[in-house]
Amino acid sequence: MVVADAHTPMSAETQAAYLERLELDAEPPSVGALHRLHRRHVERIPYETLWIHGGEPWDIDVARATTRIAKLGRGGYCFHLNGAFSELLRSLGYAVTRHVGGVHGPDGPDAASMSNHLVLTVSDLPTAENPSGFWYVDAGLGDALHEPVPLIPGEFVQGPFRFVLDETPGEIGDWHLTHDPAGGFPGMSWRTTPATMNEFADQHEWLSKSPESGFVRIVTVQRRDATGVDVLRGLMLLRVGEGSAPTEPLTDRGEWFSALRDRFDIDIDTIDPDVRDALWERTRAKHEKWEAAGRPV
Repeated sequence: MVVADAHTPMSAETQAAYLERLELDAEPPSVGALHRLHRRHVERIPYETLWIHGGEPWDIDVARATTRIAKLGRGGYCFHLNGAFSELLRSLGYAVTRHVGGVHGPDGPDAASMSNHLVLTVSDLPTAENPSGFWYVDAGLGDALHEPVPLIPGEFVQGPFRFVLDETPGEIGDWHLTHDPAGGFPGMSWRTTPATMNEFADQHEWLSKSPESGFVRIVTVQRRDATGVDVLRGLMLLRVGEGSAPTEPLTDRGEWFSALRDRFDIDIDTIDPDVRDALWERTRAKHEKWEAAGRPV
């Protein structure tokens, strides 16, 4: 699979639609504006894999991902979210770079996981606390960052989560993020060299189609906010941090789709009815199989 990687300038119409979804106005690049954009992005645009389970053949073309996010009320996973966000930032005048990253399991960073995640950095925004002007930006990790952080080794807390950022030259990547134990993954490494979208094509193919992929095994939707994260896994709605969620599965179709709309800000009306049917039937069947197996972890 070859992915077009040219940076086509975002049209004024698409930028306006994108910012309207974020409920923000265009403003010149600044540290404060970057934080507002990042917070609103993860609060309004969900991490979601509904498209996999509904049989929608999404690729990682950034222009198409941007259109879905800006005009169709959808989200995506890291390649879509950070890909589109990088184009929005660029259209607003930010110096943004894409990087190859790798979300890893409990055994730590490994070469095989590299390129399963798209990372962003923004430069040329120095502050007294961050004189280099480099910021780690990531709207594509689901339950991790709520706002950007200085690209400086150290610990930082956002809502219920405590993170550690380390510089790791000479290892699997050049930087490493350790997630909070309450988070959905142990950590993520990334390289400082710029990346093209082609570098993620093979991983996207595997992540979105292989029966061994966690994204294929169970539908996942996540939406971060200042005090925690809402998570939908199959029919189970969870809340990590402040707030609550139902303790029983959402086995009613209408209730499940209402949660997608109301809790995760997904415009379900833009999803083809046949896709919605396939999505529900597949998710319900997987839940029933999971229940019959005694809800194995």
